[in-house]
Amino acid sequence: MAGHSKFANIKHKKERNDAARGKIFTRLGREIAVAVKAGGPDPSTNARLRDAIAKAKSNNMSGDTIDRSIKKASGAGSGADYESITYEGYGPNGVAIIVETLTDNRNRAAANVRSAFTKGGGNMGTTGCVSFMFDEKGLIMVERTATIDEDELMMLSLDAGATDFKASPEGYEIFTTPEDFSAVRETLEQNEIPMVSAEVEMIAQTYARIDNPDDIKKMKKLLALLNEEDDVQNVYHNWENEE
Repeated sequence: MAGHSKFANIKHKKERNDAARGKIFTRLGREIAVAVKAGGPDPSTNARLRDAIAKAKSNNMSGDTIDRSIKKASGAGSGADYESITYEGYGPNGVAIIVETLTDNRNRAAANVRSAFTKGGGNMGTTGCVSFMFDEKGLIMVERTATIDEDELMMLSLDAGATDFKASPEGYEIFTTPEDFSAVRETLEQNEIPMVSAEVEMIAQTYARIDNPDDIKKMKKLLALLNEEDDVQNVYHNWENEE
């Protein structure tokens, strides 16, 4: 099916994540904590926590570390209360960027995100300035292997509630509504389908290219600065030729 394939970058993104494993685990632990505080520590009755656990597992967080995060979040006086704040802006050549944060200090988060945009040759905009260019969707990525039959995987996914299925030489992208994401992910899990990643994301409707070498450097710097921020959980953009 037509569209932009994220599999082109998945392997080197995973390698970058491996190099920053500690920071990734901190962010995952924060998501688990927020899920526990919102719906309790029992994943059987807390769909948000189940999804957070699945995301943690796909990033190679151990079961013991996940359990510790849950216990810590469910204990009395269990740390900071995090607020979810989303920022929007533009990178070089008008690339649209959405930055999702979980923070216990909104002034610090806003200042640091704004600084990253400025240093990376972009500028932070107002709420809604680019979000209309993205759709919120569940995205499950499955690597192509000899043991996975494409037609069977597609039918399994669609029967479970997926809205779209995209095959590429590297693997499969399974799209869902945010509401049906948990059901589709759990169906694949129950059928022992290994997932490269599984989460609800902001997916760009169209993509923009950057051809100027200086602008490419600025864009890379902007994304790196955002990803270094402790308050930042997710960064979404519509840069087509990301390396």
